[in-house]
Amino acid sequence: MADAVQLEAAGRTVRLSSPDKVFFPERGFTKLDLAQYYVAVGPGILRALRDRPTTLERYPDGVTGESFFQKRAPKNMPEWIPTAHITFPSGRSADEMCPTEAAAVLWAAQYGTLTFHPWPVRRTDVDRPDELRIDLDPQPGTDYADAVRAAHELREVLHEYGDLRGWPKTSGGRGLHVFVPIEPRWTFTQVRRAAIAAGRELERRMPEQVTTAWWKEERGEKIFVDYNQTARDRTIASAYSVRPRPHAPVSAPLTWDEVGDAVPRDFDLATMPARFAALGDVHADMDDHAFSLEALLELAGRDEHDHGLGDLPYPPEYPKMPGEPKRVQPSRARKDEGPAPS
Repeated sequence: MADAVQLEAAGRTVRLSSPDKVFFPERGFTKLDLAQYYVAVGPGILRALRDRPTTLERYPDGVTGESFFQKRAPKNMPEWIPTAHITFPSGRSADEMCPTEAAAVLWAAQYGTLTFHPWPVRRTDVDRPDELRIDLDPQPGTDYADAVRAAHELREVLHEYGDLRGWPKTSGGRGLHVFVPIEPRWTFTQVRRAAIAAGRELERRMPEQVTTAWWKEERGEKIFVDYNQTARDRTIASAYSVRPRPHAPVSAPLTWDEVGDAVPRDFDLATMPARFAALGDVHADMDDHAFSLEALLELAGRDEHDHGLGDLPYPPEYPKMPGEPKRVQPSRARKDEGPAPS
């Protein structure tokens, strides 16, 4: 095993041990390759993570080894990396790391962090999201091209309801994420409600292509708008994060003009540094905007009042939430109810 090396990120030096440990055997990428990648895209991923409580998805021995999500800040974390105290739906709480400089990302890479999962809040106010995040998740039988069609229609929905602007990125797989910077004055519950309203409107416009059905048995071959990614403690991989797949893909920020022609597999640990060097962070202006959710929340109110469309199920680990429908998959509910009386 090679000796440790010293790497610099924005003026701060971080020690990297076992630099030649292979993290992606299919491509031959090492721990040093991972660290150098995060140095190369440092300004971009820092923009995505800055001041956000961040969960680390760690693979200390690479993608073929064991992995875990680290929510609590490691005990050996340097003092120059701040934390924020967050509360989980269970009522438990923890201090999570909040990167404020590029070296924090490099430090996390030293401990095998591939993917960074930031909360949609800043450490100054951990209960008021400043991003609406919409996850367009292809279901079996659909692919990236289907997500692209949904994303373009979603763009129109956002424009019509509050003149909202979304910034698209690949998921690192077949899907697309659209992030909307918002004013930090709504609760997690309200932001989730806005995401449901946007998803339902998209579903109305594309009923054969899009679904908001939480239960997989009801989704069919459609793009699922995963509204629960806006629930407290549910996070989406950050822009520029490396994803734990054999070919080392990354979640790539895109312009809307690029969305239709993009090939997600082309964005990886090897190719993104050159793209970043040529174009910079194509989402660099996100923090210059903060939109209102009022129009989407009004739409949610009309859906409920006029169409009886209330809340949707939460993830299984959540406590029962006010106004939530029965959290049981439809086929099981029918079985429990028994046959209809003759």
